[in-house]
Amino acid sequence: MTREKADYWDEVAEEWRVTPPQALWRLHSDAVNLALLRPWLPTDRVPYILKTDAFDEGISAGVYPLLAARADCFMEMDIAVPMLYLARKRYPELQVIGADARYLPFAADSLAIIVSLSTLDHYRSRQEIVSSLREFHRVLRPTGQLWLTLDNLANPIIRVRNALPFQWLKRLGLVPYYVGVTYGPRGLPRVLQKIGFEVVETSAAMHCPRVLAVAVSRLLERYTGQKTHRRFLHFLLAFERLSHWPTRFFTGHFVAVRAVKR
Repeated sequence: MTREKADYWDEVAEEWRVTPPQALWRLHSDAVNLALLRPWLPTDRVPYILKTDAFDEGISAGVYPLLAARADCFMEMDIAVPMLYLARKRYPELQVIGADARYLPFAADSLAIIVSLSTLDHYRSRQEIVSSLREFHRVLRPTGQLWLTLDNLANPIIRVRNALPFQWLKRLGLVPYYVGVTYGPRGLPRVLQKIGFEVVETSAAMHCPRVLAVAVSRLLERYTGQKTHRRFLHFLLAFERLSHWPTRFFTGHFVAVRAVKR
């Protein structure tokens, strides 16, 4: 199963390498992730931080500069080795590991922080998500933190999307790669608590209408200049104010949690 998944994601990574990604949209995605993670940063440096995929750093600036500054050793893993190569090409000093999130090659109680940004929502079953979460719990040291985002099942667009066949979504250009099962803001904390985490914070992120925003960013990137790009990014980021509204889990594309290992 791991080899099959690795082969698929190797192909996806190769497609993204050959066909450059939408730089403008990726700038917004990075900005949303940075805004989410920045308040969670520890005041002091920690020994080890692991990010569970290299996608962001492979195709854009990602969150590496922010997180690496707070760790003695910052590592990224990915099941797709070509994506690790792309990330290392951008950041030669980055420590990378080819691994499956369900079978982590780390000793128990060894990591201070695990950052998992929309990594686990590409599985076919929730049991696979749970297997990865159990592995995260195993390798985190006591009081170690998990910073996790998943596609938000409470968002009606995500719920409808996940009910449709992936082949249709791919053919229509609505998703660039396989999207799988996920949780919402109620189910995810319950699962984490059963595994042995204490959920400190639950929030939602990326509140702009994503399909429309991606389409507009594609057009702007092709036909307009940097000044328009900056204005558009500022406009998109303003949607994140919705993360403070009571309706945040209805509008947010991602559910985000910060949890501590008990």
